[in-house]
Amino acid sequence: MNPSSRCAPLEAAAPSTPLLGPRVLVPLALVSLYFVWGSTYLAIRVGVASYPPFLMAAIRFLCAGGVLYAFLRWRGMAAPTRAQWINSALTGVMLLGFGNGLVCYAEQSVASGLAAVAVASMPLFAAVFGGLYGHWPRRMEWLGLGVGFAGVILLNLGGSMAGSPIGALALVVAAGSWAFGSVWSKRRNMPPAAMNTAAQMLTGGAVLLVFALLIGERWPVAPPLSASLAVVYLAIAGSLVGFSAYLYLLNTVRPALATSYAYVNPPVAVLVGALFGGEAVHPFDLIAMAVILGGVALIALGRERNG
Repeated sequence: MNPSSRCAPLEAAAPSTPLLGPRVLVPLALVSLYFVWGSTYLAIRVGVASYPPFLMAAIRFLCAGGVLYAFLRWRGMAAPTRAQWINSALTGVMLLGFGNGLVCYAEQSVASGLAAVAVASMPLFAAVFGGLYGHWPRRMEWLGLGVGFAGVILLNLGGSMAGSPIGALALVVAAGSWAFGSVWSKRRNMPPAAMNTAAQMLTGGAVLLVFALLIGERWPVAPPLSASLAVVYLAIAGSLVGFSAYLYLLNTVRPALATSYAYVNPPVAVLVGALFGGEAVHPFDLIAMAVILGGVALIALGRERNG
């Protein structure tokens, strides 16, 4: 799930033919991204009911990253340099270690739909961290920041989230870590194309594995089939399919369209959680979700107007 990656080899692997041209692939990639990434929050909730959160995330990314890395090397892509491995590891820790790992931890006590809403605040943090590199928000973006952070406060004060302060804090740290890692990695020597994603999944997954073992997490002896299928779904659909679709969009359409998942994933996650996970959604949660998404929309609008 790396917004700064580019994937020319994957684009080359999908030649522009009448059946596989952008008119067909772009809508398929968008639908895939909206619903696959939106549904991963419920899959995480199902998985952590039986699997330790950090160990589950580690296995997911190590498996997906290993498959992607082997495929890219088989296709002839060069391995990352030593400096690129180090930068990938640091970014992987921020995005996958703190970012996804804390989401898995939080979903032990927070509904999947609310987790998606909290993570949707990531663009708010990204706008703030961009100021560290001289890209301070413009007037419209400041307005969006204010509205968005007000929504985050509402989400953590009322409704379901108020009953889990540790889970709420974990989600805020996860969103902030993901945002800072995304901003930081754009100014570093990273591996090219999809190798960037593979390297981050491998290194981030390795760090998650070490951390999980250090805190005493162990693989369950006899996990239920539903939990195991959730982990497989996260590795295949969430990582491989979701990342590939996102990378294709980044190379084909405008960034505003490629990153539109930030607006669509939360309501999809809330709907999936309510329909298939039996999760209750309070009216206060819906209000907070609307406020957060409104803030993110204002930031995106401000960026579009200022190029």
